[in-house]
Amino acid sequence: MKSTTKKFLALLMAALMTCALFNACAKAKADDPAADVPDETQTDVKEPEDTPEAEKRTDLVIAMESEPPTLHPFDHTAVTAGYMNALTYNSLFKTDPVTLEPVPDLCESWQQVDDVTWQFKIYENILFHDGTHMTAEDVAASMEYAREYPTTKQYSSFWTSLSVVDTYTIQLTTDGPYALTMVDMSSLKVVPKALIEAGNDFNQNPIGSGPYKFVSQTLGDKIEFEAFDEYFDAAHQPKLEKLTWRIIPEGSSRTIALEAGEADFIIEVETNDLDRLKASENVEVQTVSGTRMNYFLMNNEVAPFDNKDFRKAVNAAIDREAVLTVALNGEGKAAAAACPSVFAGTSLENAEGYDPAKALEYLEKSGVDPSTVTFSCIVATDATRRAAEVIQAYLQEIGLEMTIESLDYAAWLNDVMGGHCNTAVTGYTSTTLDRYLNGTFHTSAIDAANQSRVRDAHIDELLDLGLTQTDEEERNATYQEVTAYINELTPYVPLYESVVTRAYNAGLQGVVVGASGTVRFEDVSWAE
Repeated sequence: MKSTTKKFLALLMAALMTCALFNACAKAKADDPAADVPDETQTDVKEPEDTPEAEKRTDLVIAMESEPPTLHPFDHTAVTAGYMNALTYNSLFKTDPVTLEPVPDLCESWQQVDDVTWQFKIYENILFHDGTHMTAEDVAASMEYAREYPTTKQYSSFWTSLSVVDTYTIQLTTDGPYALTMVDMSSLKVVPKALIEAGNDFNQNPIGSGPYKFVSQTLGDKIEFEAFDEYFDAAHQPKLEKLTWRIIPEGSSRTIALEAGEADFIIEVETNDLDRLKASENVEVQTVSGTRMNYFLMNNEVAPFDNKDFRKAVNAAIDREAVLTVALNGEGKAAAAACPSVFAGTSLENAEGYDPAKALEYLEKSGVDPSTVTFSCIVATDATRRAAEVIQAYLQEIGLEMTIESLDYAAWLNDVMGGHCNTAVTGYTSTTLDRYLNGTFHTSAIDAANQSRVRDAHIDELLDLGLTQTDEEERNATYQEVTAYINELTPYVPLYESVVTRAYNAGLQGVVVGASGTVRFEDVSWAE
């Protein structure tokens, strides 16, 4: 069995190398036949005009793999949309990219009046992109507006009452002590109350108070932003006048664009090109430990994945090291348990890894006849397809047949979030273990980040308890209990924990890559 796997991996790696060489020489085309997508290695960047060589650039071209499904601040759980939201919107707090702790953003001051009452005062000099002045009315209206979307449940349900105290101050009350008040405030973007009431489409017209204003979007090609000259934060005034995000789905095409000067920054770096990029004197590569867990999603609501023993058979059949090697060329950490190890409060108790013999035992115990089972796995990127191909080979070894279907990102996201798939290679990232656990496993997050559609009263009970525990040691003890329980339940197959890698033109300065993948582009500029 192992020799069969090794042969498969050897052949697959050889095929991947051949594809990489071919792709490096060929122009990649978009996969979506319905979209009029130009050649991905082309660009709309104009040839430089006759200007002095010393003139400093004020624009930046960023290459990303997948188009964000929306520019709306609340109607999504997509990482790509989060990148866009960080440019155009602000919250009362934001997450520090290094410490992952909430720090003030719009909030000038705050106080906890008692165990359940909080007051927050915003700065008085904040303007929205439409020129209107931000007040506490906008903050309160935005928080209530967020509650209209199922994708915000995990961070918009913690208050029981909300009121405006004065022009710049709001007050809220929680249902008992709540440990994540400021963490949740970091996700609640503020938009103009008048636009909410007017029915503004924040996907088409994303008006916020952020460092950059939305200019235009060409579907399948690019999204453009320009600096907001009236941005309130004096310490983080945008240094670049224009940002252009290019959609380049194929990894080697993003690499070529960076090397050719057609792009200045790559969000998703093709791991097969990483050594080449690191060796280039014109490219800077920054890598940090990440908070993302990548996993093989199993829809717990549909047969045979509603059978715990069947899920445990699948879990034991897959070699995580092999998946990591093929999917990301080893750039990451093979997962040992269901939750990211970077967070305190996780547990290895009840976690099981690759064990083909145990997989067959679980399969027999499940009562599922493998000859009667065929299911599909949906993927949206090069890396996830490579991971799926390895998973497919390992599952064949225990008699399970899995097909692989590649979808464009929007269709893939719709199927994953809506429970319209059997399996998928996906993942989730968060800045805290609280948010990871509640987003991935709490019943309230179904149709949002709970992609495996886990419904378990014991998990909900423990997670609800953790959110009331303001003492960190007590909360971590609760989370160790719940993660041990989740390991035994095996709602999905943990595959690997990502490292965050960004590659960019060596002439850029001020680039700080956060563990959750964030970059504050308002702080980035070209060196003199």
